[in-house]
Amino acid sequence: MGKITFIEHDQTKHVAEFKTGSSVMQIAVDNLIPGIDGDCGGECACGTCHVIVSDDWFRKTGTPGGEEEQMLSMTPERESTSRLGCQVVITDEMDGMTVHLPEFQM
Repeated sequence: MGKITFIEHDQTKHVAEFKTGSSVMQIAVDNLIPGIDGDCGGECACGTCHVIVSDDWFRKTGTPGGEEEQMLSMTPERESTSRLGCQVVITDEMDGMTVHLPEFQM
């Protein structure tokens, strides 16, 4: 098992273990990380799992697809390294990854 660190907008840190193949959203929901709602259950339809990936980890998350880009375009706190957590599938090489949570979700 690997670990991922979630950092809330107030800098509160939460470290969660993950199994490869889980999504960032599912890891957050399973570990009761505040600030990740995942209202649509991971269907890329709500934008309530917005995370901002640290620069050094962003390339490992893959490229956002069209639906994800559309959802992110409506996110007021979007950054250049924003992703929807439901669309980021964890691999072994993401052990130690850090993601930041925006102050507000859509």
